[in-house]
Amino acid sequence: MIELFNDREIDAMRPAGVFVGEVLTALRAAAGVGVNLLELDALAAKMIAERGATSCYVDYHPSFGAMPFGKVLCTSVNDAVLHGLPYDYVLANGDLLSVDFACSVDGWVADSATSVAVGTARPEDLALIRTTEVALEAGIAAAVVGNKMGDISAAIGDVARAAGLSVNLQFGGHGVGRTMHGDPHVSNDGRPGRGLPLKAGLVIAIEPWFMHGTDEIYTDPDGWTLRSADGSRGAHSEHTIAITPDGPLVLTAR
Repeated sequence: MIELFNDREIDAMRPAGVFVGEVLTALRAAAGVGVNLLELDALAAKMIAERGATSCYVDYHPSFGAMPFGKVLCTSVNDAVLHGLPYDYVLANGDLLSVDFACSVDGWVADSATSVAVGTARPEDLALIRTTEVALEAGIAAAVVGNKMGDISAAIGDVARAAGLSVNLQFGGHGVGRTMHGDPHVSNDGRPGRGLPLKAGLVIAIEPWFMHGTDEIYTDPDGWTLRSADGSRGAHSEHTIAITPDGPLVLTAR
């Protein structure tokens, strides 16, 4: 079911968005050569506890997951491109790390993701990260009353194609509110002028994620982590936004 939220409810979502942004800012600062993925997860868990928030990931068990996720972050490194389950891995110079984080504050959810090059960055990785960021900006700009969902998707896909990238359509953005994943689905490619009419009060996560050399993925033996089929690296950018009469409101700005 697609929900539309009133101004009071969207205001109530703001603390969750601010907190998610704060956690991702802290994680970007903490991620560096020699840092273990489990340390990053522990940092986020500590911030959740101190804030009195609730993780959306620990007990999360959708049909595509092998078991409840069990951690508070998705940490995807290099060819791990989405849903990376944190494990005992120490970040190395030149790694490409994507971090996805969602939590609930006072019963309202926010969801956001960011990618960062660890240590000495590869120029092609920086370009890939920037492409996801530009695509996110384009998708947000299209999230206005009177447009269609296809306008958001097409804006994202146009940026990917301009960079010479293909787009995986298995996973994309989604509705956000009292739960982390709801309707509608927000594809990372589509046709302008098609699909759901965008109305004030719709709250969605827009999340472009691209890979260097393919649009095909497979599931790691851990039952969660998605990896590129050809071993190429991926990057991921995401914000939770509310569509308002005055334009898109980024709830997870940082």
